Formats: sequence, C-alpha cells, structure tokens
Amino acid sequence: MARLRTATRGALPLALAATALVLAGCASFSPDGGFAPVEQTTKERLKKDVVWARTGEQQRQVDARVAELLKQPLSADDAVQLALLNNKGLQAAYFELGVGEADLVQAGRLPNPGFSFARLTRGDEVELERSFHVNLARLIVLPALQRVEAQRFAHTQGAVAASVLSLAADTRKAWVQAVAAEESVRYSMQVMQAAEASAELARRMAQVGNFNRLQQAREQSFYADAALNLARAQQQRRATRERLTRLLGLWGDAAAFQLPERLPDLPDSPNDLPDIERTAIAQRLDVQAARIATEQTARALNLTRTTRFINVLELGLEHNSSNEAPTQRGWEVTLELPLFDWGTARSARAESVYMQSLQRAADTAINARSEVREAYGNYRSAWDIARHHRDEIVPLRKRIAEENVLRYNGMLIGVFELLADARTQIAGVNAAIDALREFWIAQADLETALLGKPSLMSAATPSSMPAADAGGAGH
Repeated sequence: MARLRTATRGALPLALAATALVLAGCASFSPDGGFAPVEQTTKERLKKDVVWARTGEQQRQVDARVAELLKQPLSADDAVQLALLNNKGLQAAYFELGVGEADLVQAGRLPNPGFSFARLTRGDEVELERSFHVNLARLIVLPALQRVEAQRFAHTQGAVAASVLSLAADTRKAWVQAVAAEESVRYSMQVMQAAEASAELARRMAQVGNFNRLQQAREQSFYADAALNLARAQQQRRATRERLTRLLGLWGDAAAFQLPERLPDLPDSPNDLPDIERTAIAQRLDVQAARIATEQTARALNLTRTTRFINVLELGLEHNSSNEAPTQRGWEVTLELPLFDWGTARSARAESVYMQSLQRAADTAINARSEVREAYGNYRSAWDIARHHRDEIVPLRKRIAEENVLRYNGMLIGVFELLADARTQIAGVNAAIDALREFWIAQADLETALLGKPSLMSAATPSSMPAADAGGAGH
C-alpha cells in the first residue's frame, strides 16, 4: 500500500489537506439517487410513469394512484402502469441505484487521514515522534477509479431500466393470459350446459325406452368431458389471475380487481418492420449494457497496466524531538523493488477479462439479432393464425349452426344433433380466443425483443388450454 507520512506542520500537509477537501467536495450524492435515466427510459419506451418510493409521502402518492387505477376494470396499459408503481420487487431493484451511487461517491473520496504519536524513552532521554499520513496511491489513481465506478453505475442504471421493461412485458402477457382465461371459462360453461342438457335428455329417453345404453353412454361421456374441461379452465383462470396479482403487487381486498370481459380485437394488419435487426441493436438495453461493460473492462485494463509496478510507494516527512538532542527533521521515500513480481500476472488476468467481455458483447449482439427475428416471425404467424380463426373458422362454424337450426325447425335433425353442433361451435370460439391470446403475447414478446432480452418460450410451446380438449364434446 502506498502512503504519505508527513509532519504535523509545514506547507505540504496543508496543501494535501486542501486537495483532499476539494476532491471530497466534488463527490456528492445526486438529489434523485441516479433515478432520472431510468425514469426517462421508461417514459420514452413505455410511455409510463415510475416512482422510486423512498419517502412516506412518495409512497402515499403511489398508493393513491394505485387506488385510482383499481376503481375500473384494468386494461393492459393500466395493468402495466399499476405494476410499475406497486411491484415491490421493482422497488427493491431501485435501491441498487442507491448502492451503486454510494460506491461512486466513495470512489471520489479520499480515505480518512491518520495520525500517529509515539513516546520512546532511553534512560533519561525521552523521544516524541508524531506523523500525519494519507493514502498517496489512492490520490494518484483517483480519476481512473472515478471513471470505472461511473461506468459501473451506468451499467447498474441500465440493468434497473431493463428490470422495468421486463416487468412491463411480463405484466402485459400475464394480463392477456388472465383475460383469455376468463373468456375460456365463460365459453366452457356454455359447452358444459349444452352437454348437461343433452345428457339429461338422454337419461329421460333411456328411461322410457327410446334410447339404448350406447347412446346414453355417449351423451354422458360428452357431459363428463365438458365438466373436465370446465374444471381445467377454472384452474387456468385462478393460476393466471394469481400470477397477474403477484406482478401487480396486490393483496387483501385489492386482489379482487376487475378485468375486461374480452381481449382487444385483432388489428386489421400486422406491423411491418423491415429493418428490425438494426433497430434492436440500436435500442436493446442488454446490447448497450454489454458495450458499457466492455468499455469498463478496457479502462480497468489500462489502470492495471499503469499501476502494476506501483505496489508500495511511501513518502514521509519526519519531525522527531528529544529532551537531550536537537529536533530531527527530514524525509524518506519507500519504494517496493519489483524483483519477483513485475505485475505481469495481474496484467495478463486483466487482458483475459477484457477479451472475455469482448466475446460476450459479440455473443449478446448475435443473440439479439436472432431473438428479434424469431419474435417477429412468431408475431406474424400468430397474426395469420388469429385472422384465419376470425375470418374463416368462426364464420364457417356460425353458418353451420344456422343451417342446423333451420333443419331442426324443419324436423330434419334431432335435438341431440343440434346440441352437439352447439358444443362444436362454442369450442371453435374457444380456439379463436386461444389464437387471439397467442397473438397478443407474441406482440408483447416482439416489443420486448426490440428493447431487451425477451422470453420466447410461450411462443414455442403449445397452448396450455388446447382447443381440441374443448372440442371433444362436439363429436
């Protein structure tokens, strides 16, 4: 460790003390704790408000805004806004800014000075030794340390902003899944009611001898399948609603929030994004964070190269007094001789860390390009599938149902055929709801892929509520 040891009087101690005061005065905390870049990123990319509730007054403002949002059924945008204000995990992430800013301020401050006093006796001789010392090496590398910590703090700000965007995307997808689950329960209940009516009619006809055992068992099987599908839909509704509740940070009476009855309509046309890769590379926070990390590592490498020979550097001014000898004054310099350790190992380690950071940055950029292409492909496919359900399958099922009603009125088909067709039609609507849900999830994934690392698993896996199960009652 390099130290400066000096006497308690003279021009040099005063100059060093003044320099320390100036440098310490430059390192101070910001009024918002470094939250402004996070707030700006959220406004620019999400058009939403974020609040770091560090005081009781700020928390009361958040609670009032949350209560206002809960007065009406939550739209997707309202749910995202509520989560950004009320999610406690996100509030905890904000305090990473406080930790990072404290490290940044600490990097700009000198360590506290030290004072030592010694009293030595030799016979009747008494010797007094006084010294005042501060960390000289820290003073030398202080500007470089401040730059490194500033880069690290910028990385922390980017990570917190990424947490905001990730929470917004997760909340939007959870809202879509919860609303779709509510719709599925509603239509599954209609399927079960139709199957129940058919099973009851079959039971009565079997009692009077107009139905055989096979026909009755078939109708009872339809009813059993419909009841099972309803139970699954209700379970899915509970799970998706609870996930949304967790993301919103709600509990108690607030957990009984209202949702819309149906998902938004499918857009008339999908978004056309021809230059999507370049947009992602320019906007994605993980790519920016990887770039900042590489620059930070490069600066750390330069610092290591600069200080690898300077391990111990001590400059001292002595002031020794004795009752039997004149006062001693002088100076000394202590320098470590690099006979065994030339700092090459530390320099080689720093170079390896830098190359590792460089390769990780390149890997992040390559993955970003692939992820945004995959997300856009999923988005376009989901739009095509949802449009096919909306424009082809659902209208076709409706026309079939209308024709069957005419045939039933003309006594060309029986009530069982009519009920079976009604179950099939409702199952087709359920499938259309699933397709619409997958589209809105794919759009949320695409928006996330343009800003940060997305979660694309839902687009690559089948729906947890397959339409085939609901449609099984229509045979």
